[in-house]
Amino acid sequence: MQFAADRERRAAATDRWLSSLLGTQPGVALIAVGGYGRREMLPGSDLDVLLLHDGRPGIAEVADRIWYPIWDRGQRLDHAVRTPGQVLAAAAGDIRVALGLLQARHVAGEAALTRALRLRLLANWRAGIRERLADLQALHDERARRGGELAFLLEPDLKESRGGLRDALTIWATAAAWVAPGPGPRVRAAYDLLLDVRHALHVVTGRATDRLVMQEQDEVARTVGADGADGLMQEIAGAGRTIAYAVDNSLRQARRNCGEPGGPAPRRAAGMRSAPGRVIQPGPGETAAGLARVALPGPPRRPLADGVVEQDGEAVLARSARPETDPVLPLRAAAAAAQAGLALAPATLARLACCPPLPVPWPAEARHALVALLGAGPPAITVWEALDQEGLLARLLPDWERVRNRPQRNPLHTFSVDRHLVESAVHAAALSRMVSRPDLLLITALLHDIGKGWPGDHRLTGEVVARAIACRIGLPGPDADMVAALVRHHLLLAGTAGQRDLADPVTIDSVAEMVRSASMLDLLHALTIADARATGPAAWSDWKAGLVADLVLRVRAVLGGDPPPAPPRPRPDQVALAGAGVPGAMVIGDEVTVTAPDRPGLLWRAAAVLDSHRLIIRSATAASVGTMAVTAFTVMPRFGDPPDPVVLTADLRRVLAGETEPGALAGRDARQSQQGRPARAHWQAPPPSVSLLEGASDTATVVEVRTHDEAGLLWRIARALEACGLDVRTARVETLGAEAVDVFYVVDGTGRPVQGPEIRGRITAGILSAITGQPGGVAVTG
Repeated sequence: MQFAADRERRAAATDRWLSSLLGTQPGVALIAVGGYGRREMLPGSDLDVLLLHDGRPGIAEVADRIWYPIWDRGQRLDHAVRTPGQVLAAAAGDIRVALGLLQARHVAGEAALTRALRLRLLANWRAGIRERLADLQALHDERARRGGELAFLLEPDLKESRGGLRDALTIWATAAAWVAPGPGPRVRAAYDLLLDVRHALHVVTGRATDRLVMQEQDEVARTVGADGADGLMQEIAGAGRTIAYAVDNSLRQARRNCGEPGGPAPRRAAGMRSAPGRVIQPGPGETAAGLARVALPGPPRRPLADGVVEQDGEAVLARSARPETDPVLPLRAAAAAAQAGLALAPATLARLACCPPLPVPWPAEARHALVALLGAGPPAITVWEALDQEGLLARLLPDWERVRNRPQRNPLHTFSVDRHLVESAVHAAALSRMVSRPDLLLITALLHDIGKGWPGDHRLTGEVVARAIACRIGLPGPDADMVAALVRHHLLLAGTAGQRDLADPVTIDSVAEMVRSASMLDLLHALTIADARATGPAAWSDWKAGLVADLVLRVRAVLGGDPPPAPPRPRPDQVALAGAGVPGAMVIGDEVTVTAPDRPGLLWRAAAVLDSHRLIIRSATAASVGTMAVTAFTVMPRFGDPPDPVVLTADLRRVLAGETEPGALAGRDARQSQQGRPARAHWQAPPPSVSLLEGASDTATVVEVRTHDEAGLLWRIARALEACGLDVRTARVETLGAEAVDVFYVVDGTGRPVQGPEIRGRITAGILSAITGQPGGVAVTG
């Protein structure tokens, strides 16, 4: 608050001057509103004044005695002359007038007149908050649409942009109605910083302006003592994001506490701050006890993940959660919230801060949760921002601090470095069908510009940092090397396509030499698209996309294709289980092995049983031992503790022996999980992809399915294959974050690969119908 004392002195001097102009006048009060009411008198501020009177004659002469000296001084004046009834009517009819009056402050005249008006204004504001909340949200949305996001603009409007000063005042407005808490210390500090920068901007330019243009940034930085223009913009970005995050929380909590019009009365709490330095007191006829928060029953909790549930439209911790002993809980909660399209509740974020740090390298569950969070699409941005604002992100990825709020002085770039990385991951999630390893795509998208936090070529420094982070989060060595190579070459395709002759064989050979494999080429292609789309509208076009696609096709021709996956080999204990010649099951830790005489439909029946026990299938491999099929599943509980191995084994044996219908078991948990589940509109995942891969096998038809992972997916697809008269000889099933990549080696009734377009079309249509629940479905097919 470098200039706070100056603003206070200016406001106090103005108070004294206006008091002298009014003099002694019965039935009249002079009231400061808006910025003047908050004592925020900047060098270029307007003078917002209300002359309140009780209706007696002669008020025009009183007004002239005040307004003309102000105009003669050249001061910009926003004034009104009204009775209390006229003020209340104006506030009821215009949300902007009502907001300005919330900070009304007595300057001169009859204080009792001002006090009575304030009590009535605040009482009306609280009584009508459910209707006014829609107006508040509309104003906020309109400012965001017109002014953009303050944190990511090269020339931000400090007052009107999203995350600017007006948004902070919205937080105070909701607090004045007792439906949301007032701003905490971080928001007040962010507000004071933006106010100081605006003050310095008035001083530097000599005029009232709120837009910080680039040519003024160096001088404003010197005036406020910032570390150059980049340091200033980084501080502004941090303040803007703090306010934007807080106003979203405030409006969301206000909506929840208000309920719908006609619903329960608003929840309220006494003593909430409504304006800087001011605490709203109980109105006429109210007592502090009467303003205590009303505990209203909320909707039932719906489980989202182990230790995480949905309640009241937010993701919260389950009663069974133990943050003090669960280091993976922050990422698991974040992934569950993003996948459900929910925000993490502020109280939940505070509890997550108590979790112990993750071990290094991370356990697989933590890495999977990170990928699932990034793969959620746009909802991941809100959740990631919450982790960042609450200090949890720095604990998970310490290197992130080097790019946090880092500005990019490039008109092509819409966002700061850190937000660009998250946006890139969001765009990459929509491209997951293009690559064999969507998990590596998402992680690399998150890290591809991480080198901008260090001096030198960000591709080279980023390669080193990205490899270290990949090892930190537990990626095996080859995967970490792939991430590092992708970061180093993330500009290769776009740069080559735009600057080199694609008809020159040397160009194609040089790219092929750096890319090395078709799988890396696909990852690099998807990363290029995601990076460009996240940069801004000017960074990607149909023309550039065509050039890059042409380059990829030429390089692919040089590289050739990747070999098909090798069939798995059963372990000795699995071979021994199969040697009994009868259906059997074995549970060892997170692995469930099922053996049975080989026959069509075995895979989906076993998967249906596992799903009925609330087990998420992370991977599955199928192989043969003589006439026996051996299927090994890697599983984890969807919620709570793992199932009883004895009960699970008994269910498997009954289904495999034909004593129990697997569909009945599989539907059991699905019915339970859908009870009370509200319809939710959030990001639509990309359509499923079904491909019959040519040349991948001489002895079977290879069917590859890519789709958003969900409960029961594997058994539904496998059952659809059986319905087409096919036998699954080998299956490689893997879940990468939120993405399922399932590959089935199938043969027809004669034991041969599938022949003919009709049966191939039936396979695609049957799988799509199983995934989407609609005949034929909608998909990308190959």
